[in-house]
Amino acid sequence: MINPFFPNQIILNTLNTDIDISIVIVNYNVKEFLYQCLTSIYKAIDILSIEIIVVDNNSTDHSIDFLEPIFTDVKFIKLSENIGFGKANNIAFKEAKGKYILILNPDTIIQEDTMQVMYDYMELHKEVGIAGCKVLNPDGTFQLACRRGFPTPWVAFCKLFGLQNLFPNSKIFAQYNQTFRNVDETYYIDALIGAFMFARREVILKLNGFLEDFFMYGEDLDLCYRTQKMGYKVAYVHTTSIIHYKGESTKRSSINDLKHFYEAMEIFAKKNLNNSTPYFLILKIGIKIRQFISILLKYKVDILFIVLDLLLANIFLLISTYLRFDNFLNFPSYAYPKVFFFLTAIIFVSMISIGEYFENSKSIKRAFLGYLISFFVLSSLTYYFKEYAFSRGVLLMTITFSIIASSIIRMIYNFNHRIKGNKADKNIVLVGYTEDFDKIIENTNFTDNQNTNLIGYISLSPDEINNSKLRTIGNIDYLDKLIKQYNLTEIIFNNNLISNIEFLNYISKYNNTNVRFHLAKEYDDVITSRIIDEIASKDNHLNTTYNYNRFRVRFYKRIVDILISILGLTLFLPFSILIYLIKNKEIFNNLYNLLIGKYTLIGIYPSNNYKDYKTGILGLAHIANSNLINQSLIDKLNEHYLLNYSISLDIDIFIKSIFRKK
Repeated sequence: MINPFFPNQIILNTLNTDIDISIVIVNYNVKEFLYQCLTSIYKAIDILSIEIIVVDNNSTDHSIDFLEPIFTDVKFIKLSENIGFGKANNIAFKEAKGKYILILNPDTIIQEDTMQVMYDYMELHKEVGIAGCKVLNPDGTFQLACRRGFPTPWVAFCKLFGLQNLFPNSKIFAQYNQTFRNVDETYYIDALIGAFMFARREVILKLNGFLEDFFMYGEDLDLCYRTQKMGYKVAYVHTTSIIHYKGESTKRSSINDLKHFYEAMEIFAKKNLNNSTPYFLILKIGIKIRQFISILLKYKVDILFIVLDLLLANIFLLISTYLRFDNFLNFPSYAYPKVFFFLTAIIFVSMISIGEYFENSKSIKRAFLGYLISFFVLSSLTYYFKEYAFSRGVLLMTITFSIIASSIIRMIYNFNHRIKGNKADKNIVLVGYTEDFDKIIENTNFTDNQNTNLIGYISLSPDEINNSKLRTIGNIDYLDKLIKQYNLTEIIFNNNLISNIEFLNYISKYNNTNVRFHLAKEYDDVITSRIIDEIASKDNHLNTTYNYNRFRVRFYKRIVDILISILGLTLFLPFSILIYLIKNKEIFNNLYNLLIGKYTLIGIYPSNNYKDYKTGILGLAHIANSNLINQSLIDKLNEHYLLNYSISLDIDIFIKSIFRKK
């Protein structure tokens, strides 16, 4: 039977129960990558009997609606909520009928020979329960996570404290990512990456699939660990490769992947490794340090500006005092160090309130407004605290000098940032003509902030006709010279004219050139949006549109939570006791959770789709009639709250929560 969408391909075996491989894919908001993945699978179909099962974790990009009419022989399972990677896979395992199960990420491309190579290897090596292949990044570099060691106490210590990065060739320090081993050899390994795991079906069934304690990350480590405890080997096979566009699902969700990664490491260690208190203390300290370092690196520019702004403000306070009184420390002794503390705190809070830190690019206008707010707040405080009204002239000079200095710093930073951006222009070429390329050209606006240059067209053969609007700059045989001549950074191939193996060969050949390779696809809208988004540096994070995600919002909500919990446990303790006796037995537990940051006063209703947002004691979904509430409604109310957050919305929820009828 012929697939009308792929006329050269045989439709998958959905009727014959004698299936060689069941391919299981869990999708979440990556329909363009899933399309590409499924297409690569069709290209890899040979004599093997294949079935494909796709479990969709409640995607919001209409993945199933788009793909189901195209891939009619693929079994799609649509879930009503995001239940995580492991649970979703387990649902598909119950449906799988193949001798082997291939656990595959949707953001992957497999070679034409991948399934056959892995099938043959498993047939010859009965001792292996799960095997993985070589996994490459889109730029051709090797993805370290595709063969790992277990995070034993020593391995975890070396990983968390950076020793494996310092000594990558050491068997002692580099056990986790196994960087001391040759990537071009086949051998047994501790663990594989969940993006590609070729497993015996009986092994998966005996183990009851993935352990569902993990939401994402860690379940692959755990599955490999339990497989070996059962007596099977886990193998890394280097003779075939896939491309893995790592982390695409988390880019399109509100999921905090860093948080889940470290949580998964801790869960795995608790379940499978040394259960001693000292070990877990070291592990927790290491995880917290790594999380802290990750946050510092993520916000390093903002932190630098905070330090500079606050440090300069305090220096200018000393200079202004000297200019006014001929003494750097002319204020009364009781004023120190309080004046430095309040100046620092008020400037910091003012900058946060106008969104200068952690939210936007650095702006002279916002900084000026922040200092202006600080001046008026500090001036007003001197009317109430007369003992600190030393000199408004000193305050005015301090703020003025700070404005001038911060403006100069921001001008220099923005100027350098623009220069670096121009130097880092993305130079793109298209290879092998397709009509989709015309659509890409028409729909891509190469504005200054995108720093993107569409250089031209490269032919796959000397006699190829170029019907695009681009100039031909050369032939694929001279790609190495073209990369150097035009400083190419992005190369997009027409996937109808090149095989996956050829595509992977190009990636491997040029993996030291910092060039990223892409495959264009046959449909229009998705390829255009995906390539424009990816290449033109547009932010794909869905959650950046949430008002709730602004740093100033979370900062002020945390302050309110702390104040309410402290007041409820001290000054308003009698009132809290009265509420406990009459209405709410959980009030003290709630106040404690507010204090430690586990809950927030007003927030979302618990949901797997919003696991990385604090649960609110009150909220929109809390107000709804409990008999009418369901998961779909909860998610809609949560989405509305995060998207349209405002102080007035919190006040409205608080008032309605107090006066609502039970």
